[in-house]
Amino acid sequence: MSTAIPSVLFVCVHNAGRSQMAAAFLTHLTQGRVHVRSAGSTPADEVNLAVVEAMKESGIDISAEIPKVLTTEAVRSSDVVITMGCGDACPIFPGKRYLDWQLDDPAGHGLIAVRPIRDEIETRVRALIAELLPAPGQG
Repeated sequence: MSTAIPSVLFVCVHNAGRSQMAAAFLTHLTQGRVHVRSAGSTPADEVNLAVVEAMKESGIDISAEIPKVLTTEAVRSSDVVITMGCGDACPIFPGKRYLDWQLDDPAGHGLIAVRPIRDEIETRVRALIAELLPAPGQG
């Protein structure tokens, strides 16, 4: 088994909602055991305020996060690339694991609509953690 820290990149169009929530959950739940990045093919100016509020309800503060542009280098240096509605904007490199999570876009929606998206992302991130960091005796 490799001792290297796995690297995950979450990508959505604006890097203002889904990918920010996923990155925040993975960072929070793994506490440095996974290198986490997020980016957008067309980054917004700021993170969706309803997303910030929804994450605050989960005990995670992402108010200081800033949407980042997707770079080829970010993809190249990641072990797992998880797209969330960015289509063909994400470059493909051999040897990388690509997942596409079909999730509603929280853009333009309030807190009530964002909560179920947040909860689905948390469920998927927890499943990803179980794959990336199997419990002792399970790997």
